[in-house]
Amino acid sequence: MSVTGPDAEETGGRGPTGREEAAAPDEIAVPDEAAAPGELTASEGIAIPDELTASEVAAALDPALPPDGTRTTVTVIIPTFNEAGNVEELLTRLAAGLPAHLECEALFVDDSTDDTPAAIERAALTCPFPVNVIHREVPTGGLSGAVVEGMKAAASEWIVVMDADLQHPPSLMPELVETGRRAGADLVVASRYAGGGSHAGLSGRYRVAVSRTSTLATKALFRSALRGISDPMSGFFAIRRSTVHAHSDILKPLGYKILLELAIRCRPRVVAEVPFSFQERFAGESKSTVREGLRFLAHLVSLRTATPVARMVVFGLIGLTGFLPNLCGLAALTAMGLHYLPAEVVANQFGVLWNFLLIDLLLFRDRRGHRHWADRLGRFALLANADLVLRIPLIALLVDGVGMSVLPATALALLTTFVIRFIATELLVYLPRRGQAKDAAAPPARAEAEGREKEGTP
Repeated sequence: MSVTGPDAEETGGRGPTGREEAAAPDEIAVPDEAAAPGELTASEGIAIPDELTASEVAAALDPALPPDGTRTTVTVIIPTFNEAGNVEELLTRLAAGLPAHLECEALFVDDSTDDTPAAIERAALTCPFPVNVIHREVPTGGLSGAVVEGMKAAASEWIVVMDADLQHPPSLMPELVETGRRAGADLVVASRYAGGGSHAGLSGRYRVAVSRTSTLATKALFRSALRGISDPMSGFFAIRRSTVHAHSDILKPLGYKILLELAIRCRPRVVAEVPFSFQERFAGESKSTVREGLRFLAHLVSLRTATPVARMVVFGLIGLTGFLPNLCGLAALTAMGLHYLPAEVVANQFGVLWNFLLIDLLLFRDRRGHRHWADRLGRFALLANADLVLRIPLIALLVDGVGMSVLPATALALLTTFVIRFIATELLVYLPRRGQAKDAAAPPARAEAEGREKEGTP
């Protein structure tokens, strides 16, 4: 057996008892004459029982290694947007808390419009581990998109995601990875709400209330997928690269809450938590805005409607809300003296427009790029009005041909045309045209062409 890690090639092989089989010049020599029965004595005077495994021998000779004697590779992914003032301090704190058995690299995925890339390059010159930068000219998917792009570029066993503003303590990074190793976990979440955790760094009661409300709502919506995760809003976690890469083709990142995306779409088998205290921002300004809150809501809807049945339910609920603008429009038009029949036709278009806006913004947000908005609206309106044309003859057929009474026939006709309209909307309005599905799965051409990768000095 050989000792794993960077020095594996230099230390040579060890036999089943841990004895040296072919000592290189820089190895620890073990004099056979000085060795007492049943143990090896190294040049430093370390006594090692001969029944130990090779990994246990390695751990005894190198106190920096964990008990199993193995080294672990980890990529720390740090999404940045105008965080130049935090970079140097972040790398300093990461290096200060890094144990010898962790082979670490930092990967910044940068969407900045300031000199953050230059700040990273300067800080990398004195950093004891490799520092790399992927700068994106087109910030597709926001912070979550940046994290996913970094994950696809990572080659290490573990991936740790953390913010650049130092609200996530860098000293906790090794504990996240070690907890995952010990527990055999696929995902380890740094939680503000686990025992011993704190959200003290959140500025103001409003942000605390928003955080708590978002957490409760999310856990209620995804009770099964988030079992064992007390803080699904956390942006500080460790995940095995194999867990991410096995599901990378189904990830649809949007906004800030990448942990939510990974937990629901990747479904890690074993989840562990480490409590932490959320810190105050070191430098710069918070990026939390009302717009990000709206993106979060859109992300929730996208995750909740990932299956056709769930989409159909939401499609129906949105359709019900269309009665309000329909009735309001009908009341206004008849009050202006318009005959009720043409008023019904025009008012129905108000409901159609309302439904289209909600469905387009919430339900099929990730499929809007396949057709121009006017094309989508025209197709949607055509299907909605065709619903009326189809429903009346269907009711007549059920009543006169089948012998059903009017109310059951109307209810059955409504249900039938609803299902048909939902399927037609998916297929005719939001399904990618032939040849576009492959393009949609690939990264945007502009981002791929213009994105540049910069590598710092270890």
